[in-house]
Amino acid sequence: MIFSFYFLDLIITLSFLTLALTDQDTENFLTQECGARPDLITLSEERIIGGTLAETGDWPWQVSLQLNNVHHCGGILISNLWVLTAAHCFRSYSNPLQWTATFGVSTIRPILRVRVRTIVSHNNYRYSTRDNDIAVVQLERPVTFNRNIHRVCLPAATQIILPGSVAYVTGWGSLTYGGNTVTDLRQGQVRIVSNNECNEPAGYGGSVLPGMLCAGVPSGAVDACQGDSGGPLVQEDSRRLWFVVGIVSWGYQCGLPNKPGVYTRVTTYRDWIRQQTGV
Repeated sequence: MIFSFYFLDLIITLSFLTLALTDQDTENFLTQECGARPDLITLSEERIIGGTLAETGDWPWQVSLQLNNVHHCGGILISNLWVLTAAHCFRSYSNPLQWTATFGVSTIRPILRVRVRTIVSHNNYRYSTRDNDIAVVQLERPVTFNRNIHRVCLPAATQIILPGSVAYVTGWGSLTYGGNTVTDLRQGQVRIVSNNECNEPAGYGGSVLPGMLCAGVPSGAVDACQGDSGGPLVQEDSRRLWFVVGIVSWGYQCGLPNKPGVYTRVTTYRDWIRQQTGV
């Protein structure tokens, strides 16, 4: 009986200790683990084009790359010093001094603003074919991770991205083709489309190369648009951590049937990312 009371007392004590550590443990987990999110958020299937607003901390790796303090492209935080994005964002503006990275859901009221030190675009990026549309940006100083700003996970080069699997795209792109970008971050659920299906005559007719990845829905109702370029296409793994599988690259207009968004396939460039950044 004495043992039973002692055991019960121990359980109660441990329970209080667990409760006392919960907030700190959560903070440690969010800042130390890549791809961690603070809560399990119910996500809508509405598109970024007219879709749902993201809340602070929903996508803590999302970056706004701003040209002369105006949002120009999205980016993806992969370490405390490096941002992954699309090479085409810098085709006309390659001077790092013109660029700033901001963090948070608002492009006009960011929670953090950091200048850009270096821009490294893939040497073999081709504007005509959109091949190798990938770049990394080095920040002027490291950012301190917290629950609202931290890195996404990078996939292994050998990771298989299954057609039909769910992914999410986020950004500040325009709500209609040819429209203006928005100031508050939006999110949309899409599904991975195989390159074979994407390259069918009704789709892109062979323009989708092996280093690219398609994602969307058959009706076209969910898509990225201008201003989302360079932003993340992410999936959740079995550990409930998020990893980036695609970088918003191109597409035919926005939200059309049989014309899903085309993304740079991150697994293809995993070694290149490591060579440039050490990440």
